[in-house]
Amino acid sequence: MGNIITINPVTRIEGHAKVTVELGDDGRVSAALLHVMEFRGFERFVQGMHVEKMPTVTSRICGTCPHAHHLVAAKAVDAVFGVEIPPAARLLRELLNAGSIIHSHAIHFFALAGPDLFMGIDAAPEKRNLVALLGVAPEVGKAALRLRSIGQRIAEEVGGRGTHPVTCVVGGMASGISADTRALLLKMAEEAVTIAQTVIAAGRGALTNNDSLLRSFTQPLHDLATVNNGALDCYDGAIRIRDPEGKTLREFKSTEYREVMLEEALPHTYAKQVLLRTSASETKPYRVGPLARLNNVDTIDTPLAAAEWKVFRELWGAPCHLTGAQHHARLVEMLHHAEKAVQILKNEEILSGNIRTRGRGTPRRGIAHVEAPRGILIHDFDVDANANVTAANLLVATQHNIAAINESVKLAADKFLSASDTTLTNGVEFAIRCWDPCLSCSTHAVGQMPLELTISHQGTTLRRIVR
Repeated sequence: MGNIITINPVTRIEGHAKVTVELGDDGRVSAALLHVMEFRGFERFVQGMHVEKMPTVTSRICGTCPHAHHLVAAKAVDAVFGVEIPPAARLLRELLNAGSIIHSHAIHFFALAGPDLFMGIDAAPEKRNLVALLGVAPEVGKAALRLRSIGQRIAEEVGGRGTHPVTCVVGGMASGISADTRALLLKMAEEAVTIAQTVIAAGRGALTNNDSLLRSFTQPLHDLATVNNGALDCYDGAIRIRDPEGKTLREFKSTEYREVMLEEALPHTYAKQVLLRTSASETKPYRVGPLARLNNVDTIDTPLAAAEWKVFRELWGAPCHLTGAQHHARLVEMLHHAEKAVQILKNEEILSGNIRTRGRGTPRRGIAHVEAPRGILIHDFDVDANANVTAANLLVATQHNIAAINESVKLAADKFLSASDTTLTNGVEFAIRCWDPCLSCSTHAVGQMPLELTISHQGTTLRRIVR
């Protein structure tokens, strides 16, 4: 029986989880597992509800990226009734997604990943947190938090509510934006473009200062991401698969996801694991999210982000397999979506009153996807003749990444096994935060969030760390 290390809970992620690391008799890491400890049950309790409720109900899955669930559910409901949304509705939905991604990436970079990158993973916990970080990098902090506020304001104005949006409905949007709101959001989006460049410069510096740490987590994986004629597009397009060498293997529609993806229920976690079917008898882990998106696209159609993408590739390689470089990928995307918001808001069509298609076809199964901040998000609704949900399947980004996250934990535990208690626990958590896992963020613990790490052998505790 090998030694076992347990970290419970993992901190500075969206949601609550624990990690167990098993050591073999040779003292090296033999296995690592991320345990998602929250049970939500959405796929079951939405059964029997009318499918038109899904955009509002499923946005409650997550408190960090409810906009992505709202959008993809609306797209799936559009598919249920066979409707095409008007151009203005599409612009509004794309703007909502842009605001959501700006908000999510800004808060992750500074509040969650920032203490690791600016303070160092070997810093004491009391110095490796948001408050201490604001003390040493106040201007970066102000800029990142301003970006977060701008993204949130865009999402609130377009989505109708800041946290759980309500405006996406079957056939388009329930409401649009006024000329005054458009002018306000355009001014804020232009500000976001300027601020994002400042944050990127600081972030790039912090990442290159941690070059050796980033290069210690190399994971050659298949990448899955959405492309629209080869360009980065987080609202619509085909899902592209590229192998670790960067060769495009296939592009497919979200309606074909079961041909490509194998879902598994695991005994140690409430999160399903999703693997890539590489042949009739073989499956492999894969990556979704910002790094997968930058590895998969042929072009980025906003000039400043395209220039930063070039810098990204020069620094980290193309394709890039450095897990820590996901932080830089988020910064590239944050700038892209700020630029995209400006483009959308300058389009006169966005003020059109034609924002909803009223006709509906016979209800049928509806499947759709979007790119959430953390990667591909799929909603699949089966319905009866009255359009009530008979079955629902929801594939969130963290489920796609679970196998890859476990491998990251194994690499980190092996690297820091002989280090101090602080560096060991921080190193493992750093590896997890690179993925920015979202574990049903609207579930929250009450009270303190302690961390306990125990190393044992045959029932005897050899090392115990309490934080």
